[in-house]
Amino acid sequence: MSSVNRKIRWGILGCASIALRAIVPAIQASSTGELAAIASRDGSKAREAARRHGIPAAYGSYEELLADPTLEAVYIPLPNHLHFEWTIKAARAGKHVLCEKPLALTAAQAQEMVAACREAGVLLAEAFMYRHHPRYDRIREILAAGELGVIRAMRASFTFDNSADTGNVRCRKEWGGGSLYDIGCYTLNAARYLLGGEPEAVTVQAFFSPGHGGVDMMASGLVEFPGGVALTFDCGMWAASRNTIEIVGTAGTIEVPSAFVAPEGRGADFTVTLNGTCRKEPTPPVNQYAVQIDDFGRAVLGREPYRFPAEDAINGMKVLEACLLSAETRARISL
Repeated sequence: MSSVNRKIRWGILGCASIALRAIVPAIQASSTGELAAIASRDGSKAREAARRHGIPAAYGSYEELLADPTLEAVYIPLPNHLHFEWTIKAARAGKHVLCEKPLALTAAQAQEMVAACREAGVLLAEAFMYRHHPRYDRIREILAAGELGVIRAMRASFTFDNSADTGNVRCRKEWGGGSLYDIGCYTLNAARYLLGGEPEAVTVQAFFSPGHGGVDMMASGLVEFPGGVALTFDCGMWAASRNTIEIVGTAGTIEVPSAFVAPEGRGADFTVTLNGTCRKEPTPPVNQYAVQIDDFGRAVLGREPYRFPAEDAINGMKVLEACLLSAETRARISL
């Protein structure tokens, strides 16, 4: 097969819902990827997932999948506390790694993961799928052109109600559970991406629920950026569903509905309001997970650099750690 038509052979470590619901069809729909294998610690579970989704190979352990010499890249959708271990093992096995967010539990872990992948000569990426959607390129163009004037503030919300499922991995504190780790990380990542800088300090208030393993089931915060710009955010796993972004400038605003979970099969339009006049910015109906796979695949194939350096994940973990510390201590944390 010519290099132009060559596809990356993928394996998936685990049968998590996000893997089967989103990443399996994304790889299969991509132009650069070929889904070749899936693994689970329960071999029958892996075989059933492979049968149902048309995946050629199924393995009864993660080690078996990593030992497959025909696989070039792996996607890791495991619980948060396992990202560190299996990213490093995958790197040592010579596999490129797309790891679910958050990349790690701490910035120190993220730093070690980045170093291990760099030493092994493999690509490491944190799976924030939303930022691969073309609407965010357009939003950044509008901001860079100064259409909104001077940026004054940003608001972001990401909430859903999963409170009835008290046995969910998101309710295991030692596994990296809680709303900040699960979805608050999106709001923080988006602010850093769209505002183009790193925060100076954070202040977060959270509701830690005894009935949910003591994890933060709701959190609200203020994230201070240079120049007097701030992100106000909230995230929660025990609230009505919302995922929105608003950017406020001196001359106008941008409002992004369905900011992180894009609607399926239709455009993901957003609104720009300038001096009282509103316009809708149309965006095409794309599978943002498949776009993520292709961005990753083109980088692995050497066709273009990956858009998001691994160091971005380290900086993101520093902010997330600070938010968790602020929530736990009820204090403003400087970065």
